[in-house]
Amino acid sequence: MIDSSFQIRRTALDAVLAHARETAPSECCGILIGSGTRIDETAPARNLAEGPSRYLIDPADHIAARRAARSRGLEVVGFYHSHPRSAAWPSPTDVAEATYPEAVYLIVSLADSGAEARLFRIDLGVASELPLTTAP
Repeated sequence: MIDSSFQIRRTALDAVLAHARETAPSECCGILIGSGTRIDETAPARNLAEGPSRYLIDPADHIAARRAARSRGLEVVGFYHSHPRSAAWPSPTDVAEATYPEAVYLIVSLADSGAEARLFRIDLGVASELPLTTAP
């Protein structure tokens, strides 16, 4: 599968970064909403994982976001989570637990006092980075 460049609205990316900062030092997680290769907004989700370095999106939040998106002609295009102390790259656990090969996975890192965001497709145990640009 060849993926096109994805575009994320600045407000959506800012919301993910704010969520990551609010939940640090634990990981945050949520849903990416848009259409095709466009990410227009996010829906934060409760992290049900035990421990600060894992994430598990609350299924009720996932279903609610999917229904709300569909009611407005949008779709869930993927998921996001944070890495408060490590790089914005999928961990072995992230890769092993990725269950939606058609989805994209946005990872934001707060390591080194910065904020970095990278987008991936994870399929059959392989993470491939996708081009990501920010739109107004």
